[in-house]
Amino acid sequence: MPLLKELLQSLPDAEILGDAEQNIAAVNYDSREVQPGSAFVCIIGVARDGHEFAAAAVERGATVVVAQNRDAIADLPAHVTKVLVTDTRRALALMACEFYSHPSREMMLVGVTGTNGKTTIAHLVADLLRESGIKSVGIIGTLGAKAEKTYYDTGRTTPESLDLQRLLAEFLDGGTEAVVMEVSSHALALQRVVGCAFDAGIFSNLTQDHLDFHGDMEDYFAAKTLLFTDIARESEEHKSFGAVFNADDRYGRRLAEIASDVPFITYGIENEAHVKAEAVHLTPAGSAFVAKTSGGDIPFDLQIPGRFNVQNALAAIGYGLLKNMPVAQIQSALNRAHAPEGRMESIDEGQEFFVAVDYAHTPDGLKNVLATVREFTPGRLICVFGCGGDRDRTKRPQMGAIAASLSDIVVVTSDNPRTEDPNRIIDDILAGTSGSHAQVKVDVDRREAIERAISLAQKGDFVVIAGKGHETYQIFKERTIHFDDREVVREALEHRKGG
Repeated sequence: MPLLKELLQSLPDAEILGDAEQNIAAVNYDSREVQPGSAFVCIIGVARDGHEFAAAAVERGATVVVAQNRDAIADLPAHVTKVLVTDTRRALALMACEFYSHPSREMMLVGVTGTNGKTTIAHLVADLLRESGIKSVGIIGTLGAKAEKTYYDTGRTTPESLDLQRLLAEFLDGGTEAVVMEVSSHALALQRVVGCAFDAGIFSNLTQDHLDFHGDMEDYFAAKTLLFTDIARESEEHKSFGAVFNADDRYGRRLAEIASDVPFITYGIENEAHVKAEAVHLTPAGSAFVAKTSGGDIPFDLQIPGRFNVQNALAAIGYGLLKNMPVAQIQSALNRAHAPEGRMESIDEGQEFFVAVDYAHTPDGLKNVLATVREFTPGRLICVFGCGGDRDRTKRPQMGAIAASLSDIVVVTSDNPRTEDPNRIIDDILAGTSGSHAQVKVDVDRREAIERAISLAQKGDFVVIAGKGHETYQIFKERTIHFDDREVVREALEHRKGG
């Protein structure tokens, strides 16, 4: 067991009131998980303040309490060592790194950040790493965390710092040599990846999302820049850090200026870039293009459809070139790759029309999916979508307008209403659909909405079920139920076939 002073060595300004030589059995931020000999760190959450649970942690056996509010721990028993820091979230991250012996320094770690595309890019980069000869590659992100045959349900895109370091340590102990991690803006703002040593960072794009947390786009962007500035500088103490930026995104171009001291590669379709896609050909089954680079033209024939997935592939190609991977390896890995579950996931039960389930839940994400599907759909485009409750309301009419402008038929329904009235959410969406040419229909029940879309589809049509993708649940105010868009689609197709 490490000594308290060893866990605090990255926090030289910490004020220690008590015994710094004691052994620490565990580090916790949840008082319910405290065990005798633990150090409890009082982090301030969205709903509750960890300082409120300091006494409960001591009752469960914590011998150390780390806090940023002196008054909140003033009355704790004298035998408890109190540690005062300016920011308990940063303290938790750095203490976790020390407790688990800095696992990220012993493996390759690639961070992928941006509003849309993180999951697909992470999986494509993982495919590249396997193609390069790395036998065990872990992935952490929206679909959970997995390495080889081991899966962890992390509950969020990027785990809390303590959970992240524990996970990386378990991966390392299990033989994982490289990890590709989706790094959310929440994780960056809340310092969950502080102390991680990254080999590279990839930026996909920045479009409206999470403004309920960030307030405005500049704050959202500021969080994203941390991976390529503060975190990059800390990483470079242990590794050579490089970056990949989207030149078609104005925030990506800004990042290339801000992080100019970091080696980087840019990619794009519309703008000049180190890796630029030309001769793009899209079909429901995939995407073909030529990647123009300083070293020559590289043809690709992906099994992943969508113009936005060409962008995602370019990001992975940029990473491969950044790390000097042989072109043949990059081609081989990407041409054999498949999209992650819930990302333009095709559902084919022999019907005469196309159906895809996608996670698009932001204005830009929905626009990308519908615009690319429109390019190769001979018939009508039918879109089913809703918006999540307790999230940014301003994007709802925007998504309604996008769906109505790009689709022939829109079925507005529920996503995860959470504590909000589903009808109110739908009303917000409908405010953006007025004046459009599309037929706009409403089914509050998501199952009925999907069934309606399938029943309306004819030969050559394309049905997009957007918003939930891989999710297997639906969250309401009082309950969470099992719900998988893909299962419902298959049931509806089977019913139609039988009917």
